[in-house]
Amino acid sequence: MVKNGLMTLVLLFGAFFAVGQTPFTVRVFDAARNPLPGATVVLQGNTTISDAQGRATFTGLKPKTSSLQVRYVGYTAFQRNVLPDGQGDITVVLHLETRMADEVQVIATRAADNAATTYKNLNKEDITRGNLAQDIPYLLDQTPSVVIGSDAGAGVGYTNLTIRGSDNQRINVTLNGIPLNDAESMGSFFVNLPDFASSAESIQIQRGIGTSTNGAGAFGASLNIQSDVLERNPYAELNNSGGSYNTWKNTIKVGSGLMPNKFAFNARLSRISSDGYIDRATSDLKSFYVDAGYYGEKHHLKATVFSGKEKTYQAWDGVPEEMLDINRRYNGFTYENQTDNYTQTHHHLHYNYFASDRTTLNMALHYTRGAGYYEEYKDGESFNRYGLAPIEIGGTTINTTDLIRRRWLDNHFYGTVFSVNHQLNDNHNLIFGGGANQYRGDHYGEVIWAQYASDSQLGDKYYFNDADKNDVNVYGKWNASFGALRLYTDLQYRFVDYTFEGYNHNLELADVNVKHHFFNPKIGTTYLLSPKTSVYASYAFGNKEPVRDDYVDSSPNARPKAERMHNIEAGYRLRGESLNIGANIYGMFYKDQLIKTGEINDVGASIRENVPNSYRIGVELDGAWQLSKQFRWKATAGISENKIKNYTEYLTVMDEDWTELDEPQVVQHYPSTTISFSPSVILSNEFAYAPIPSLEFSLASKYVSRQFLDNTQSTERSVDPFFVNNLRLRYNFSLLGLENIDANLAVNNIFNEKYESHGYTYGGITPTGTRLYGNAYFPQAETNFLLGLNIRF
Repeated sequence: MVKNGLMTLVLLFGAFFAVGQTPFTVRVFDAARNPLPGATVVLQGNTTISDAQGRATFTGLKPKTSSLQVRYVGYTAFQRNVLPDGQGDITVVLHLETRMADEVQVIATRAADNAATTYKNLNKEDITRGNLAQDIPYLLDQTPSVVIGSDAGAGVGYTNLTIRGSDNQRINVTLNGIPLNDAESMGSFFVNLPDFASSAESIQIQRGIGTSTNGAGAFGASLNIQSDVLERNPYAELNNSGGSYNTWKNTIKVGSGLMPNKFAFNARLSRISSDGYIDRATSDLKSFYVDAGYYGEKHHLKATVFSGKEKTYQAWDGVPEEMLDINRRYNGFTYENQTDNYTQTHHHLHYNYFASDRTTLNMALHYTRGAGYYEEYKDGESFNRYGLAPIEIGGTTINTTDLIRRRWLDNHFYGTVFSVNHQLNDNHNLIFGGGANQYRGDHYGEVIWAQYASDSQLGDKYYFNDADKNDVNVYGKWNASFGALRLYTDLQYRFVDYTFEGYNHNLELADVNVKHHFFNPKIGTTYLLSPKTSVYASYAFGNKEPVRDDYVDSSPNARPKAERMHNIEAGYRLRGESLNIGANIYGMFYKDQLIKTGEINDVGASIRENVPNSYRIGVELDGAWQLSKQFRWKATAGISENKIKNYTEYLTVMDEDWTELDEPQVVQHYPSTTISFSPSVILSNEFAYAPIPSLEFSLASKYVSRQFLDNTQSTERSVDPFFVNNLRLRYNFSLLGLENIDANLAVNNIFNEKYESHGYTYGGITPTGTRLYGNAYFPQAETNFLLGLNIRF
């Protein structure tokens, strides 16, 4: 298959040079004749992005009348037939049209162009370029201070993401302004939304606290994902890819375009499957997306339903350190149905009212239904752990049994979000918004088979715990311009009421009721040094509540406390004709930060504890340089110091056989130590070469320095630094009347680096002071490939 695919590319490449090479330039401006960099320009199946001067240049075009399409987020799309060989360069003027672009759904929670917030935007082209089957975190790998990995090792299934050392429990994610994070764990599990990237128009990554948004408070970063904007013309797409480890992605998309009576709909159906790099770490993922909308002069109403169903073989135990040199793909689970199974369906209803040119009201209702379980085989389990009585057979008392159990999560999440955007005048803008959400979830366990069933009955629940969480927030934002000076103020109040009661999976009574009142103020300023350069500075204060596992895994006399953080950001931006630079410094100063101890619980979740004082400070760089029409260079850097002040470690006393002894814990003190899973250096680099506009070769590199598994700064318990290189070949062309064909080959880890992205540690200490520990890691795939072919009609 690969040989035939490469031969096809060679033939197409040769055919391309048989046509003319006359350059053709499209210049893209807004209504005020300001250039629009980053606009997507499509002509004869070739796609390019306008530079800092709004220019998009094509060569090798055929001398025939063709459809020219220009898109830019927040502006009305442009489409016109042009004859590249018969007319000179052309100018395209785009007009603001948030109504048609659906940008109105996310504008209240996004950072604007000159906002005093550290952010990065990915447009549709950026997303499409890397969307071959891997999860959304893999699309963000070349953005500053990001570290990614996956349990299965190849980017399909359960994936993880950290930004500035903050994991997904601290990264607030919204879809069209509606919160995605799970209300109890506060994580965002993209495995439950397979291939959502195929329905994403843009992603904004805000580092630090960022702007006020809906959902759990951002405590490290925010991801704001906007789904596909309205397309005026009907379309159909077939997107398919396949590659190493029997990985496949099949996607079909259709859209009606804007019909004369102002209605439109879109639909997507996807399937992703993979055997995984780790043994038996298979994934079987299915999803669909449907939206239908009415787009009137004053009113928009859009309904969206999307769902994901995942079945993944468990790989959350990782690979023991001693097995890495023997079998890096080792999986300790062998039961054939040791799987995680979950279905999550989202229902969104958005309403936009354009009261005037200056005032817009946005409201949304949402309901998410989630249900699923993980199934596992356990041997030698004690009857009393499941509330069962011992049995007697032939005069012998039996207290244990082999069994298969399922642990269920069955939940509902619903609520509303809203915002009002009012432009007082050309210099002052007010936004008022908020949301009210309720979560209701049941946690319970069932034994579906046992060697000895004791007095259990089919359908019995050996534990049951229910949870209710109410989350209300309101915010107000003021944006002002005074000549070259921009100011903003952002004030948010958030109330959280969280209750869960009943017995947890350890048959321990776990009743919790906590209420939090949080006030999260933000203020910032931007100064425009010139039309191309600006500087900014901001201050934000944030609060965040503990997650469910923080309560379940804590001791009764050490209940977790809410975290607080002061966040300072300052930076410089340059947007030039061929050079774009963003440079910033930051400080994140915490009170009672919940940091990972390095251990995990029996379902693979990290155990955390409060530390009184800690901080993250650093400098980040994000640059892009168009050296010539053929060469582009992008690079990012994140250099940081991530420290805990006066850390106290508590160690369980064990004998040499790792049996816990009935002795007081040993206490060790560290005046200053590095926070676990917080690398001090994260670098990325990408060289791209386009010999012709439709063909591009790129080499993307990523370096991540050492990560400590616990908070003792010990290299014996750490993840080694790694440096990984990925090669990509992309070719756009049109053929046989098809609008666009996009062939994409990715060869990942081309130098076959053997590395691990993350891990965990466990252990204790002997009475004589000898440290006992064991490490486990999550190895990532060796050299592998993905080949994609996307066809648009």
